[in-house]
Amino acid sequence: MRPEVEVRRSARRTRTVSAYRKDGKVIVMIPARFTRAEESEWVDTMLLKLDGSGPRGRRTDEQLMKRARELNREYLNGKANPSSVRWVDNMTTRWGSCTTGEATIRLSDRLQPMPVWVVDYVLLHELAHLIEPSHNKRFWHWVDKFPKAERAKGYLEGVASAASLGFDTCE
Repeated sequence: MRPEVEVRRSARRTRTVSAYRKDGKVIVMIPARFTRAEESEWVDTMLLKLDGSGPRGRRTDEQLMKRARELNREYLNGKANPSSVRWVDNMTTRWGSCTTGEATIRLSDRLQPMPVWVVDYVLLHELAHLIEPSHNKRFWHWVDKFPKAERAKGYLEGVASAASLGFDTCE
């Protein structure tokens, strides 16, 4: 059940978003300039951070598998069936990987603090490899069904560039 959420906009707040619990509801503080779509994204992100289990609101492997099943149904017509989906802490050059022969998917734990739609994009990208292993036209047909695919690619490129990680968003 989703808790009651109160969004507080502030002209003084320019870039940061924060959230906390008070009197049985979640208070999310955002910059006044945010669009309704950005507000919605940040509310979802902050609820995930506050409600997640594990240290500092980390999403679990079970939550990741559940989301993989949802994305598979919604965007891939149920054609991708991973045997496992999990977080890993040893990826240094990729956001995610897929072993098609075993139908296993791994996502870098560096994605944990990122917006939900970015994690969804990477997860959908890896799920699409279970249908089409290479990055060909058929593969991108599946991935580009995700409405925020281009935006997520740009987000990941920006994060990698800012951190000098050298990650490739297409791998």
